Order: sequence, then structure tokens, then C-alpha cells
Amino acid sequence: MLVDTEELYFRANQEILATIDIDLTRERFTRISMQEGRSTFVLAREKGFDPKTLQQLHTRRNQRYSEFLKQGVPVMDRVHETLQQLAGKVSMGVVTSCRRIHFDLIHQSTQLLRYFDFIITTEDVRHTKPDPEPYLKALARTGCNPSECLVVEDAERGLAAAKAAGIPCVVIPNGFTSQGDFKGSHRILDDIHQVVDEVLR
Repeated sequence: MLVDTEELYFRANQEILATIDIDLTRERFTRISMQEGRSTFVLAREKGFDPKTLQQLHTRRNQRYSEFLKQGVPVMDRVHETLQQLAGKVSMGVVTSCRRIHFDLIHQSTQLLRYFDFIITTEDVRHTKPDPEPYLKALARTGCNPSECLVVEDAERGLAAAKAAGIPCVVIPNGFTSQGDFKGSHRILDDIHQVVDEVLR
């Protein structure tokens, strides 16, 4: 939602799976990762690759993704402007399924983290989205009731996690999720700056 990383993550997965003759299409990636919240390496497991090989593939994917991230990640349009308008008026946190090492690489030059009160990454929970645990943990950090909060998501797995935690969720689809089913969302937005009106109205 803050930065454009999905294409890089897709490419990292696609490249590594191609080394074992698995064609990871954008459609497959969207269904497995963005909708179901599963690792695309389930495709390798289904082909009979053993756990040791799967771990090696994960390691190589993570290394490749890190290489992409070190080249720089663009901040999404109007993100800085949006966060500046919300800063000091509401408590804000990042709840991500990203590994901490990748999260730090992503934000080493974005200057976005100064706006946030807390960060929850995949290492901070036992179950990631679409499980509600990440958002339940965020609620505990804020001390707020679900009805007092608003989740901003871009994928079905995130919406499912927010709904399961009982938190209203607005969705801003990205290039991989533009055809997603966001039934049950509070609202579908076209631009992140519209979040300001949703929060401060």
C-alpha cells in the first residue's frame, strides 16, 4: 500500500520457480499469494520436492528479492501527502506479511516510518494474513475497539484478515488485485489520498 513491491516479489518467485521448471504466471501468483495468502512454493511441494529442497528454494528467493529491493523501491503516488495530513491526528501502524529484513530494505530510503507508531511484520505473529492475528495484535497495541479503527488493504487476503478481526477495511486494489472480490469491504477507493476523508470525516 505504501510502496510498489508486489512486482518485485512476483519476479523473485517466478525466477526461482523457473529453475525447477515451474511456470509461475501472474494469475497463479495472484491466486496463491494475494488471495489465499500462501507461499507460491506450494507448487514445488505439489510436484514432490522434499522439505530440504523447498527450504533452499525459499532461501534463494529471499536473496533474489533482497537484491531487487536494494536497487530501490518507489513510494506510491500521494502516500507522503496522505500520511502528512493524518500525522498527529490518529495513531497509525503498519501491519505487513513482509519479513523484517525485507521491510527494513524497503524503507531504508522511503522516509515513511516516521509517521507510524508501530510496525508488525511476519516475525511478530504465528499466523499471517488472511488469519486475523496480525490485526488483533495491532488492536492490542492501540488499545482501541475495532469500530474505532480502519484498515487500508490492497488484496483479498488482507481484507479477509481485517474482517475476521472485526475491523472496517477500505481497499485500494493494485495491479495484481484489480479484479479481486472485495465483498464485505467498507469501501473500495481509487486513490490512497481518499483515506484522509475516510479517517477524518
